[in-house]
Amino acid sequence: MADASGSTTDRKEEIDRYTGDLARADSKNEVLAAIGRLLGVPAPVGSPGTLDAIARRYQSQADDAADVQDRVEKIAASGLPSVWVGSTGAKAAEVVGAAGRSAEQMAEAFRKAAKALFALADAITSARSTDEEGRRHLRKARDMLGGEDGFFDDLVEKDAEEAERRRAQDTAGAGANLLYAAAQEVDDAARTAARELNKYAAEARAGQMRTDTISAADRLVLADVGVYGGPQEQNELLTANDLERAGRFMERMNAEDEARFERMLADAKSPQERAYLVKALAAGYDVDEVGSFRDKIHGKDPAWLQQHLSPVVTAGDSKKDEGLNADGSNRNTDYQWFGDEKWSQEGSTCVPSSTVTARAMVDPVYALELTGGPSGQEDDPDAFRDRMHDEQLRLHEEGDGAYTHWWSDVPDGMDSDGQNKIANSEISPHTGSSYEYQQVRDADARRDVLPDIEKSVAEGKPVPIEVEGYDKDGRHGHQMMVIGQEGDMLQIYNPWGQTTWVSEDDFVNGHMDKASDSRMPDAFAVHLPAE
Repeated sequence: MADASGSTTDRKEEIDRYTGDLARADSKNEVLAAIGRLLGVPAPVGSPGTLDAIARRYQSQADDAADVQDRVEKIAASGLPSVWVGSTGAKAAEVVGAAGRSAEQMAEAFRKAAKALFALADAITSARSTDEEGRRHLRKARDMLGGEDGFFDDLVEKDAEEAERRRAQDTAGAGANLLYAAAQEVDDAARTAARELNKYAAEARAGQMRTDTISAADRLVLADVGVYGGPQEQNELLTANDLERAGRFMERMNAEDEARFERMLADAKSPQERAYLVKALAAGYDVDEVGSFRDKIHGKDPAWLQQHLSPVVTAGDSKKDEGLNADGSNRNTDYQWFGDEKWSQEGSTCVPSSTVTARAMVDPVYALELTGGPSGQEDDPDAFRDRMHDEQLRLHEEGDGAYTHWWSDVPDGMDSDGQNKIANSEISPHTGSSYEYQQVRDADARRDVLPDIEKSVAEGKPVPIEVEGYDKDGRHGHQMMVIGQEGDMLQIYNPWGQTTWVSEDDFVNGHMDKASDSRMPDAFAVHLPAE
């Protein structure tokens, strides 16, 4: 019998397996045994009343946050006190603006979290009713058959007995289908609730930065800064993981380093410059290294900082469904550029190329080495391409990648062990989470791993995924990165130099060709950041 605390996926698998046993049974005792196993699967668990109470509390907190937003917006509209002038006035305006947006996001988060919990409570109530109806069918089928046959009775089945057994199997089969539908309903609602709650927990980013080194107002402004070139809410410069790590590293600083870092932040010429310094600290660099980085970026405008330090910008219309190209890929695809060169692979280097870009997304010091060269001041796309080429080959070697033949120097892919190796050597040191390889060969496995993928990317940790497909030319394989999540959509970076969005259903049901092309529709493995 399954444990009541088992996952909804485990229950579905058990019901499916026992339903198969029921369909294959060709004796009364086998039918009774299958019915017994189905009745032994626990009913859907959870307390709808408790969930409703929490959801109502969230609704109330959403109203409180909306009230705070209204009051902050009134302050902003009335203007700041006249004594707040110059750089202090600018900082005060940043704080007021960030406070208003934070209150708005908080209200939205509480409302959507409440909606998800209400839906989960309703799903549990509905599923329990469906499950109980299924159990009534199963008990009826058991009663139709009576007790188990003895050894000799079971040797020969008369026509009338066979007919009665088949009627009981039909009744039990209907019950089993209802049990499965109930488990599916709760599974879907639980995943949606987990996705929403994980997302909004990660978006409470200012609270992730647990340090007294900088003020609460400064933490609020840092969490609010967006990458130049796209909507702020889709391009937060500092992730939840960045803020948590930076706060932890600040708490460990000695007095001298703390003072130096505070001066760097105070002297920053823009909120973006200040945030990139914090991101460099979060990526694991010490104060001396952050200081060298600061000297290279100090005074640069937000557009320059984005071009050199943030490989990916999400466009405001990037999630709009514009249909598919002839090869099955999304029409709505955004290329990611440095000048007139894309952040893209050369030849069969999808794994090192996606890893290079993923590291650049979490490590601005590394991004600047690629875009700005040793001085950090270069603005030469051709030189950037040369450095990308060298990095792709370095990582291909590091991951023991294959070549087209034994004396060739032309890369020809990398196996899963190599992929995991370079994710752990190149990305993990800058996020603090090691990667673990996990196969997801069927829809249930992919559905089961989705909450972990979505939680990771919501925190700011890219997730490598492997996709494949087969045609007359054989197998085609590719690696891409999940880099974002909004609602039931996943943002995918393809090392062909582009980003696009796919749905959870696309990921689960073999439509990843929307992020690549028709040759590679199936996600079959992920590399998950460990807790």
